[in-house]
Amino acid sequence: MSARRGGRARTRAQATQAALPERRAYRHLRHPFEAQRVFSDDAVARLHETALRVLEELGVKILLPEARELFAKAGASIDADDDMVRIGREIVESALATAPRSIRLRAANPDREQIFEPGAMLFVAGAGCPNATDLERGRRPGSLQDFEETLKLQQSFDVIHFFGPSAEPQDVPVKFRHYEMIRAQMTLGDKPMFIYSRGRQQVQESFDLIKLGLNLSEEDFASGSWATTVINTNSPRQIDVPMAQGIIDFARAKQMSIITPFCLAGAMAPITIAGALVLQHAEALASIALAQLARPGAPVAYGGFSSNVDMKSGSPAFGTPEHVKLSIASGQLARHIDLPWRSASGTASNTPDMQSAGETHMALWGALQANATVTLHAAGWLEGGLSFGYEKFINDVEALQTIAELCVRPTDDTESLAWSALADVQPGGHFFATEHTMERYKTAFYEPLVADLSNFGTWSAAGGKTSSERATEIWRSVLRDFQPPEQGAQVGERIASTIEAWKARGGAVPPG
Repeated sequence: MSARRGGRARTRAQATQAALPERRAYRHLRHPFEAQRVFSDDAVARLHETALRVLEELGVKILLPEARELFAKAGASIDADDDMVRIGREIVESALATAPRSIRLRAANPDREQIFEPGAMLFVAGAGCPNATDLERGRRPGSLQDFEETLKLQQSFDVIHFFGPSAEPQDVPVKFRHYEMIRAQMTLGDKPMFIYSRGRQQVQESFDLIKLGLNLSEEDFASGSWATTVINTNSPRQIDVPMAQGIIDFARAKQMSIITPFCLAGAMAPITIAGALVLQHAEALASIALAQLARPGAPVAYGGFSSNVDMKSGSPAFGTPEHVKLSIASGQLARHIDLPWRSASGTASNTPDMQSAGETHMALWGALQANATVTLHAAGWLEGGLSFGYEKFINDVEALQTIAELCVRPTDDTESLAWSALADVQPGGHFFATEHTMERYKTAFYEPLVADLSNFGTWSAAGGKTSSERATEIWRSVLRDFQPPEQGAQVGERIASTIEAWKARGGAVPPG
């Protein structure tokens, strides 16, 4: 747990020119509360047992021949007619025995490194959004400028612990996109990075750029996970070619894959919470097994991003009671197999309004109660992931910083018990001017980033701005004052010629 003072003070562009609050360095957080339960231990064991039965009797369709061959060598039953793989429990048990419980997430800045393990509490911004939106420029297809701006926002707040793909640059052809995404992460930030699994060539080139840019030897690169990828199964019970390749390639390079079935109850998963969890668990176990067959000991995270759909429209829903229950139960399943794991926040709202805040906050509390190792889509996610919202990001950071403050245990020493202040103040008095208060008032409480705690008159006189309007001023200020890490320019120079050479030969086209 770490919550020491840190960070460069920044100013907010508004009439009063008031400074943003001094920032705490929320870099290494641990869950402050015990994990909650929605199922009994016996019920969790039945969920796990049923998932094993799904793998043994129903199987998983795996479209990559190389992956099927790995399973065949391990003793799985392969149906050549329909690519179905039936996986015995002994294969799963062997995989769980070799999967690591603690994974070192490496970073250009050693103080940004994380230990990905049970008990850690990490947050990642909204990811995989094809659009970007803010109050000044409106909704638009994500561009390279948007991707770079959202990276700067992620870099600027310590409560965002490693990078995600935020607003994806649609103006860069897919065959070149990984070059720009890796370049931007290494030149604008110093946190653990992200790579899309879009074919073997793109993954390998991304690894090579990291090694070249950060001047890493093969031994250095294998010393921890410098990049993560998210592996989404095609629920129900299918793993496609790019995802299977990604699992294998990341495993063999000793980089972490975050296995995440996206099981929406009532659509791609059974409508009951227990049924959706059985499917999620089975798909995750199959993918974890593939990683361990590719390389025993490969860093891999159990994942769950399960929620329900709106049965009237079929649209995904987030922050619902079912989403929260599924998150808490996913944590129970992760602890049952003793692996670190990934949860997610999110909202279906199309704008940064009360709905978006409520759904995101409920989902965050679900992940907190579940003791998720990492929570993705924790800031900036709108429209069920179709847009990254700049104002939404700032307001969500406020929520994350509030959660991070819960990691700081209150003191109970003699001075904290405040006998002197209690003795100084007579009945009906106040504690504003006591020596005890004056010694502590500057640092006693969390100072909001965007929330306005003034009364109605003061708020009205200052323009009566909403939290979204205040958030606009903040993200503009952060981008205006942004300074990249010192090594960024050197990294850019080291990789520039290689990127240009690879572009000249045609880039890397993802598998069809």
